[in-house]
Amino acid sequence: MSRASQDGRPMSAMERALSGAAIEVTAKATRRRFTTDYKRKIVREADACQTPGAVGALLRREGLYSSHLTTWRAARERGDLAGAAKKRGPARRVADPRDKRITELERESTRWRQRAERAEALVELQKQVAASLGTPSTEPS
Repeated sequence: MSRASQDGRPMSAMERALSGAAIEVTAKATRRRFTTDYKRKIVREADACQTPGAVGALLRREGLYSSHLTTWRAARERGDLAGAAKKRGPARRVADPRDKRITELERESTRWRQRAERAEALVELQKQVAASLGTPSTEPS
C-alpha cells in the first residue's frame, strides 16, 4: 500500500519522510506492576474455574499471560502473597545499644591515648631543653 504524490506517482521513502505524514513515534513501554491483592484475586478466580477454557478466558479478559498465573501460584505456595508486599533494598539494621557504648569507649580511649602521647612528647622536649641549658634534671636517675 504505497501512497501517491500529488501528481499521481508513488511517493519515495524520502518524500514520505519529509511530508511527516508517515512518521510515527511510539511511547516507551513501561513494565506493568500488579498489587498483591490483585494477584491474590486472579489466582483465586483461576482456581475456581471449572470448565475447559475458563482460565484462558480469564487471562484474556485481564490481559495477562499464563506465566503470570504460574509465577503468582508459586509465590502463593511460598507464602509471598500471604502478607503485605516486602520492602525492597537492604534490611534495616537495628542499632544495638552495646555497639553504641563500644564506639563511645573506643573514641574516649583514642582521645586519652593521644593526650598521653602529647604529654610524653612534652616531657621529652623539657628534658632536651634542660640538657641544652645545663640545668640538672629533677628526675631521679
